[in-house]
Amino acid sequence: MLLNDEKLILVTGATGQLGSDIMAELQKQNLKALGVGSKDLDITNKEDVVKFFENHKICHVIHTAAYTKVDLAETEKELNYKINVIGTKNIVEECKKYDIPMTYFSTDYVFGGEGKDPHKVNDEVKPLCEYAKAKLEGENIVKTLNKCFIIRISWIYGKNGSNFVKTMIKLSKEKKELKIVADQIGSPTYTVDIAKEVVEVIKSEKYGVYHITNEGYVSWADFAREIFKIKNLNVKVIDVTTEEYAAKANRPKNSRLDKSNLYDAGFDIMPTWQDALNRFLAEM
Repeated sequence: MLLNDEKLILVTGATGQLGSDIMAELQKQNLKALGVGSKDLDITNKEDVVKFFENHKICHVIHTAAYTKVDLAETEKELNYKINVIGTKNIVEECKKYDIPMTYFSTDYVFGGEGKDPHKVNDEVKPLCEYAKAKLEGENIVKTLNKCFIIRISWIYGKNGSNFVKTMIKLSKEKKELKIVADQIGSPTYTVDIAKEVVEVIKSEKYGVYHITNEGYVSWADFAREIFKIKNLNVKVIDVTTEEYAAKANRPKNSRLDKSNLYDAGFDIMPTWQDALNRFLAEM
């Protein structure tokens, strides 16, 4: 279906960190795509969504549009729910109407974060914060489609938008010591690498739930150290616990995601997080 000359792949959130790199990858592969941002399509407005699908021939929806302010979601509960749940539901209903496959992006945060083993796709979910609860509800809505991909990603960074890597570089100009959480472990992941893998997954039509992250695991503190080392920045990282850092939203300490079903399905092994970080910093 992705190679249908008459129809377009719709990418929501196309101006965002992930959406922009997915658009670039689709264009690189000569796949016809229509990217929309919130100014082009208000996914939370059902009438707007209905009209949009009536006026455009769509063969697949890649839904990257989301509310992603994890800490703010604790107080902006309605907005978080409106975008991540209602917005997703509006898109799903149109996909059902026109029998359009859909790709939805979820998060490592849907897991409670116990233990040290990587979470498999079918492990028990236990969202700890409002953002994670809304993303999980979005997952369940998307699962009502016959043809869907649910892609769980983690700790993403890219050229567009704000992210941990950019924040560390910015803070390095202001401070010589930074307190960073050392007991949350996950896989920092470059959006360019996600985009490349996701397009291959979608083209396969092997529907299901997949985890897509760069290879390897690291703490936020050690990730920061690697950023400073590559950039040759003299910043001391002081390890703190999740409890000491006291963020508004609860986050899982174990954000490791198991990718065995991705690889068992024949998809490419993802680059390591170290390789991805070096490429990103070189491209910046």
